[in-house]
Parts: sequence; structure tokens; C-alpha cells
Amino acid sequence: MTTLYALCDCNNFYASCERVFNPALNGRPVVVLSNNDGCVIARSNEAKALGIPMGEPFFKIRTLAETGQLHVFSSNYVLYGDMSDRVMQTLAQFTPNVEVYSIDECFLDLGNFYNKDLLSYGWEIKQTVQRWTGIPVSLGVAPTKALAKIANRLAKKSDKAKGVLVLTDPHHIRKALEATKIEDVWGIGGRYAKFLKKHQVFTALDFANLSESWVRKHLTVVGVRLLKELRGESCLELEEVAPPKKGICTSRSFGKRVSTFNDVQEATASYAAKCARKLRAQKSCARLVTVFVTTNTFSENDRQYYNSKTLCMPVATNSDLELIHYTNLALKAIYKDGYFYKKSGVIVTEIIPENQVQLGLLDTVDRQKHRKLMSTLDGLTNRFGRSAVKVATQGVDGSWQLKSEYKSPSYTTRISELQTVNIS
Repeated sequence: MTTLYALCDCNNFYASCERVFNPALNGRPVVVLSNNDGCVIARSNEAKALGIPMGEPFFKIRTLAETGQLHVFSSNYVLYGDMSDRVMQTLAQFTPNVEVYSIDECFLDLGNFYNKDLLSYGWEIKQTVQRWTGIPVSLGVAPTKALAKIANRLAKKSDKAKGVLVLTDPHHIRKALEATKIEDVWGIGGRYAKFLKKHQVFTALDFANLSESWVRKHLTVVGVRLLKELRGESCLELEEVAPPKKGICTSRSFGKRVSTFNDVQEATASYAAKCARKLRAQKSCARLVTVFVTTNTFSENDRQYYNSKTLCMPVATNSDLELIHYTNLALKAIYKDGYFYKKSGVIVTEIIPENQVQLGLLDTVDRQKHRKLMSTLDGLTNRFGRSAVKVATQGVDGSWQLKSEYKSPSYTTRISELQTVNIS
């Protein structure tokens, strides 16, 4: 069977989401900030042209925002997640087999489409996504996933390709490999790139010309798979169903310095509830819960403290009530008065399928009742939003919440924030 993959990548995704609902931003510099409005995590092309690097602290570019030279937004992950779903559902119209690789990337299986005009089909995909969602995308088509990654990267940067590039001709593939730096190859991290350059491997083509035995010795079997992929031999199959996570962590920095147990408890309980919801989404339960707290290590004037506690729950669970209960027990064991806390977090591990949970002989929890309650809670959350119903321990005012002074409305997920049109 002949393989053929397309990688569809949303251009400057977070910035593009903001532009969909505010067209006045088109052609203007836009950046999106990390949690707590800390640093830049997404930039439009115009922002890149201003010389704003990824990870730039916001305080260094605040003047540009205040003078109107730069448009700044706090992270709006609910909006970005919903827009991502719309893009992925649109892409699924073009092939029955897709792999959602990340929030803004998706692999499409085009193995049965070799007889089509691939360039025209690529343009049809690109234009349909733009028309149906407002999100601009780039598309790279090639016989393997690694080559599709390279094709997509070149499609973004090439004025000739204008967002769509098909690499099926051996001559064109060779040219693409030659034009790709080794550090830009999918799966080659900074450490490996530095090592390879010491051995005169500067491009993807240099890597593809290495012997398999040398790659196996220095980059293990993972490197051999990449080598074969760059040579046109497909080794990475499409993952249509993402495997369940083996560990889930929810952690955030507080929006302000927190010094009371109640505030830390509310935040940590909220993180536990998010972990529980993620477990239910993948139909899993967890046996171990780890809670950690930390002060601000960058503050020279504050006393420093970090600690964590892991508890083994009697029965693996995905219930908000149970997970919050054991989270509170762990937090009480490590919390200390007299510190300004910057961050807390919850990690759940020893995750198993919910239909394989082994009950305890002395277990007194009505698990059937918990399942019904959590199902109802998830239904209300899906209908009315994440804060509609929650456990009392999670609090109400959320004074510890992240700073998001520049957050845009939840245009697609909250009725009260839908855009309105005035007709006069």
C-alpha cells in the first residue's frame, strides 16, 4: 500500500484566533501572552517583523502595547480549543483517517488520493478551512510524516508555494532535504543537533545520507526510524486515537502572592478537579496523587520553600470529590505558614482504565453514586461552562486566579459573550 500524508498546520494559531473575531487586527502586530500575562507565546508575522522574540517578557514590550503599536492578548485557551475543534472537524471532511497531532496541527492520510491532482486538492483543503473557520493554514504533502513536516515548513516560508507544497518527486524531495537545517528536522532536539553538527551533519540531506548502523549507534532505533522516513520509507503510522495519558498534571502560577491556606487550598482543589475531568475524558482512573507547593524562586526578598507529598488512594478514582479529598490531605501535610506561595499543582499517576479498577474489601464509597454525579457534573459543565457547578472547596471568588488583563471574550462557548451586530 502506497502511503501519502498531509500535515495541516494553522498559521500563528493563537493570534489567528483573535483575528477571526476582530478583523481590524489583520495586518497589525499581535502577540498572545502566557499564563499570568508573563511572556510572549504566540506572535503574528507583523509582531515577528518588529523583532519581538518568542518568550519575551511582557514588561519589556508593555510600552509598545500602551502606545498602540502592538496588540496584546492574554491566553484564552477555551476559545483556542474550540477553534481547534472546528478546524479538525473541517479537515475530517477530506479523508476518513486523521491524527490530531497538537492543538494546531493535524496529519491527514491521503494514501488513496495519489490519482488526484494533489496540489489542487491541497489548495481546496486550505481554502475550505479558511472559509469555514477563518483560520489560515499551511499544507505539506509527502510519502512519510517526517517529509510532510518538512514540506509544511517550506510551504510556510516559500513565496512560490504560498502555503501548499507537494513533495512526491524524488528530485524535489532531495532539494527540500538540502534546504532544511538539521535543527529544523522533526525529532531532532537541540542536543542531537549540536552532536550531529560536530560530525558534519548540517542539513536533513546530510542526515539522510548517513549509514543506518551509525545512526542506530548514536541515535538509537528512534533515529533509524527518522532516517528511513527522510528516505521515503514510512515508519510512523497514523494515530487516529490518541493513547491514554500515563500521567496528568495541572498546575498554575497564582495571579498574586498567596499567603493563606484557604487560598492555596482553593487553587489546589480546582487543579485536582481538572485532573479528575481529564481522567474521565479518557475513561481512566488514577491511584496516586501528588501535590506540590512552591514560593517564587526569583524573589530575593522572600523566604523560599518547596515541598511535595504523594498519597496512594485506597481505590483508583476519577471523582472530583475523592481526588479533592486526598489532595487536601496531602496539602495539609506540606503547607507551612509564613511564606508567600507562587504556585501549586496536582499530578495523578498509576493511571488505569476505569473498567479495570480493583475495589477494596473495606471500601465504603458509593462508587455508582459518584459515577452518576460526575456524569451529571460533566453534562452541566459542557452546557454552561467550567465554573457552573463545582465542589465547595474550590471556592467562589478565586482571588488567586491567573492574571489575564487582556483576555478576549469567549466568543464561541459563552452565550453572554457572543458577538453582537448593530443594524441601523
